[in-house]
Amino acid sequence: MDLVWQGIAEAFRLLLAGDPEVIRITVLTLKVSGTATLISLCIGIPLGALLALSRFPGRKFFMSLVNMGMGLPPVVAGLWITIFLWRNGPLGFFNLMYTPAAMIIAQAVIASPIITGISAAAFQQVSGKLRLQIMALGATRWQYVLLLVKEVRLSLLAAVMAGFGGVISEVGASTMVGQNVLGRTRVLTTATVMEVSKGNFDIAIALSVILMVLAYGVTLTLTLAQQRGNRS
Repeated sequence: MDLVWQGIAEAFRLLLAGDPEVIRITVLTLKVSGTATLISLCIGIPLGALLALSRFPGRKFFMSLVNMGMGLPPVVAGLWITIFLWRNGPLGFFNLMYTPAAMIIAQAVIASPIITGISAAAFQQVSGKLRLQIMALGATRWQYVLLLVKEVRLSLLAAVMAGFGGVISEVGASTMVGQNVLGRTRVLTTATVMEVSKGNFDIAIALSVILMVLAYGVTLTLTLAQQRGNRS
């Protein structure tokens, strides 16, 4: 327990002292995971709505792929993204390996199925009678979609929280495509693993506390927005 308290005290010391490296790592963590979540939202919500509201051949097959992707191991995503972005890979000419952009791509691949699956489930739960009523009132296609989004907004916020939680805690893919480069691709998760490997458990605990505080702050903000929407 002494080690735990020492780590918590170290976390407060690093935060209160404004350690430049810790601030840089924390900001990069929020930037990478936040951007990846936004990209995943742009992919996942429309795709989830399409899978839930449309009927086409192979729909159940695609739904099964999405559901499988919700449990996609991060190291698998990291491996394939590394293969594609490697200098001899199909996308190697972009020179994205070992950059924050590669980490964003990896995390977006991980979060997109999560957001898609939860969004599809949310849209599927909308009453068929409500859909018919909206169409009967003469709503355009965009009005129809926007009204359904408003109807399932609480579930969509849950999808955002699940997607963000899935990527901010991810370490395998980030390490593979980012390599934990100091001052460039080092984030809180990869820094924590590195400190554990070096035997600096107090620093590792401190970084983990900062990571949990950051994750909780974002989740709390989204939860308050969700509950405010629930009251309205």
